[in-house]
Amino acid sequence: MGKALEGIRVLDMTHVQLGPSCTQILAWLGADVIKVELPGRGDITRQQLRDLPDVDSLYFTMLNCNKRSITINTKTDKGKEIFSRLIEVCDLLVENFGPGALDRQGFTWEAIRKINPRIIYASGKGFGPGPFVECKAYETVAQAMGGSMSTTGWEDGPPTGTGAQIGDSGTGIHLVAGILAALLQREKTGRGQRVEVAMQDAVLNLCRVKMRDQQRLAHGPLREYPNKTFGDAVPRSANASGGGQPGSALKCKPGGPNDYAYVIIQPQGWASLMKVIGRDDLIDHPDYATPEARVSRLQEVFRMVEEWTQNYTKYEVMRALNAGGVPCGPILDMKELIEDQSLAERGIVVEVAHPERGTFKTVGCPIKLSDSPVEVTTPPLLGEHTEEILKDIVGFADSEIEEARETGAI
Repeated sequence: MGKALEGIRVLDMTHVQLGPSCTQILAWLGADVIKVELPGRGDITRQQLRDLPDVDSLYFTMLNCNKRSITINTKTDKGKEIFSRLIEVCDLLVENFGPGALDRQGFTWEAIRKINPRIIYASGKGFGPGPFVECKAYETVAQAMGGSMSTTGWEDGPPTGTGAQIGDSGTGIHLVAGILAALLQREKTGRGQRVEVAMQDAVLNLCRVKMRDQQRLAHGPLREYPNKTFGDAVPRSANASGGGQPGSALKCKPGGPNDYAYVIIQPQGWASLMKVIGRDDLIDHPDYATPEARVSRLQEVFRMVEEWTQNYTKYEVMRALNAGGVPCGPILDMKELIEDQSLAERGIVVEVAHPERGTFKTVGCPIKLSDSPVEVTTPPLLGEHTEEILKDIVGFADSEIEEARETGAI
């Protein structure tokens, strides 16, 4: 059985995290992803946060599996020729440069579309058209300007970033969705098109429940929030669930920094929760029996539940509460996740052999297709496939490749 995107060729002009996270998923799904890098340097993350000297960093390797690498200097005439030839034979061009970077080299959307009317040109940017369009954006800048930071953290503390890279990788997965839609539409129209996703927009999309609450706030306090006071904007609400059901991270034994279980109280699980913690007397108590009665006593309720959870490990708490139909999950740290056997068996944490660093672990493809299993393969060394791509795709003879090398085009 072939791969879902087999036969799709991607010209990958991406770097750092946003773009590579997008094109790696396309590669996992079977596309031939040709990563274009600057000769001698490559993607800047090859050198960033290195844990071993003179070896591609984990930052690079974990975002560029299953790709091929070609080095091209698109500022040279020969480099421009090679790049144009690749545009002719590729289905997608994906980039996350600063605004106008490709335009300044002569590769505007109009020029690219003239070379290949079927190509889909996908861009990940910091901001859409408007006052910030020329501004640079990074992960936490996108979180700051997309609504995430203002609603993350404790009521009396500063705005806080999330551990999840919702600005970069979150935008990357939005870009994948747009690309797949454009590929499907091309089957009907025969035409390529522009696909653009801004980091600010993607983060805001992931914060839509907070925009929901902003509108609810106009009609009174958000009663499911633990906050004592409310201003005119949605506040930081600590570990409140963000949904209609209250939740909290509760301490477990032995009391380490991540020995917590997150417990959610649903109306249908109230009786089960009280039975598990030995407070049957509160099941029908008028001060606690309904969500409306409990809303002003949530901190007291969670304190009672925590008195029970502190006697058990977070896994014991999870098993006991889930047996009673109470939603609960242990707080898992990165050490636990990278060593989790069930995640390894499902291909969510995978070990990859690298020709220079040995083996490393990375996150496998989270998208599961029954007819298109994913094997995660090693990321390319800088320019590893330059000659192969020039011969097999561009059609260069050995003499042309040598000429391109001598002129600094590759």
